[in-house]
Parts: sequence; C-alpha cells; structure tokens
Amino acid sequence: MRKIAFVLISTAFCRAQTTAVDVSPRIGLIEVFGIHKASVNKIRAAVGANAGDPLPPSEAAEDRINKVPGVAASRLEATCCANDGKMILYVGVEERDTPHLEFHPAPTGEARMPTALYDDYMSFLEAVEGSIRGRNADEDLTNGYSLMADPYARVFQRGFIPLVEINLNLLDQVVRESSDPEQRAAAAYLLQYGPRLRKSKIITDALQYALRDQEDIVRKNALRALRAVYIGAKLNPDQQVAIEPAWLIQMLNSVVWSDRRTATQILVDLTEDRNQDTLNSIREIALPSVVEMARWQTLNHALPAFVLAGRIAGADEKTIKDAWVREDRESILSELTPKKGRRGK
Repeated sequence: MRKIAFVLISTAFCRAQTTAVDVSPRIGLIEVFGIHKASVNKIRAAVGANAGDPLPPSEAAEDRINKVPGVAASRLEATCCANDGKMILYVGVEERDTPHLEFHPAPTGEARMPTALYDDYMSFLEAVEGSIRGRNADEDLTNGYSLMADPYARVFQRGFIPLVEINLNLLDQVVRESSDPEQRAAAAYLLQYGPRLRKSKIITDALQYALRDQEDIVRKNALRALRAVYIGAKLNPDQQVAIEPAWLIQMLNSVVWSDRRTATQILVDLTEDRNQDTLNSIREIALPSVVEMARWQTLNHALPAFVLAGRIAGADEKTIKDAWVREDRESILSELTPKKGRRGK
C-alpha cells in the first residue's frame, strides 16, 4: 500500500516516492474539499482516521472514499502544519457530474536529460531536505527562478543556469516525451533556470504543457517553476513572458490539493491588474471551488483564494485586506454564494 504524499510548504520539491520519516506523523486537522452533494460525514468516516491519529495509508482510504455514493475519485495529501504542529490532511473529492481534468496521455519516449544534470538535481533535492530540517527553506523568486536561503542548496541552483541554457531544447523534449515521470518532474523544475528574452516562449510553453501531465509531481514542479518565471517577468517586462490562464483556472477544480493551491497563487499574480476576462472565466468555471478554498481553516492556505474571491466580487484591495484582518471572510464570500447552495463543513 502506498502512503500519503507529503507536500513541503515553501519548497517546490516533492519526489515521486513518499517522503521518508522516522516517526509516523499525526493528523492535526482534516479538511475535505470538492463536496457538493455527497455526504461529508460518510467521506470523513471512510478516511478511517481522526485528528490525533497517524496518517492512514492513502490507497486504502481512497478506495473506501470512492465507494461513497456520488464520489467518482478522491485524493489524500498531507502537508505541514496545523496549529498544533501536526499534519493537515487534505481529502480531495471529485463527484460525478462535476468538472473533470483531462490530462495528456502518458508519454512513451526515451528522452533523458544528461546524467550529470540529473544527478545535480537529485543532490539538490537532498540539500533541500536538509534546509527544511534546518528551517532555512525560504526562497527568492525575483530573478524569475528560485534561489533558496540555504547556501548549499543555492550553489546547485546557480549551477543549473549554464547547464539548462545548454540543454534547454532537450529539457523541453523530456517534459513532453519521456516515459520516466521523475525525468519529466526534474525537467519541469529545471526549466525555470533557462535563458529569457528569445527563449521565454520555449520555457513557458513547456511548463504549461507539463501542467497537464498525469503525474502530480510533474504538475507540482511545473506550477512552482511557472510562478517563479512569472514573478521574475513582472519585475523585468523585457522578458516578454506570456502565460495562458485557461488551464490554471481548470486546475482550481482539481481533486489534488497541491494543484489547487499553487494554481490559485499564480492566478492571484495574474489578476493583480484586475484583468476582467480572467476573473470572469474563474467565476464561470471555478467559483464554487474558489469560495470553498477561501473558507479553509488554515489561514495561509485560504488567503490566495480569498483574494481571488474578493477580486471576482469586485472589492478593492483595501476592502479585501480589511475583511481578512478583521477575520470577516463571509462579508465577501457570502456575496458569491447562493444561500440555497451553501453547505457547512
């Protein structure tokens, strides 16, 4: 049985395999999302664990949840941390007759990046794990790529810049064609270190392609890399980076928590100028998901969706900030939620 995948907050680096831990993590909070008609109580019972319990094996829990009437698919994902320092267990549910994300077919090609570059990437992941344990995992995205506060990890990141420039077209091919999901995930992460200006379109096209990969880990790395690229481009408009929001909006309805979380963060950046076409598309395609995320109990997870909700509602930034500070989320969210359709947790 596979175990629940862990998401390490403030980093972009999750391996395809479950993160190893010495002590079984405990649940501090269970958050269920994606529910419209199915029974929340039945889904919580099917999880097979409560706050204070160890994290359950996800495959067995997902099998039980999928048998709840009305449920088409489910996904468990754990992240740190609840108020008591324990794990937050996100339980994503896709109901029948609700939006379903269609991914690219699994590629079958033999494309691989150079062994030395892949080995550097794997060594970098080990450095990241050490920085997390040392509470030094902050990262700076203002250059258009991640530079971590941890000096050892940052040495690898700076070393990626010349290597990615030499191998940019190959990394593009790996993302699209490699049958190895770890190769695709590595390529998706590394693309952010590619040269800008005339090469920006290669990078953004490859990353946006990777957003529709079947593997969570590839999408996670592509989302984080794409956000770094966009943040750098806002500070350096000559890079001429263009990001298409359509698939990011679709990802707001994903059964996978990390899809929703990072897509929301990017869309907050993309709607900073109040682009009405993008906001209207979010309203049309994913408004219930945005409102649901904005009500999550963990504040730093709820905030990006709350900002999006406020912009969709037409509130100015000061009004959004004031509502958040005074802990009055419903002053905005209630305007977007039909009374007839509201559900409690």
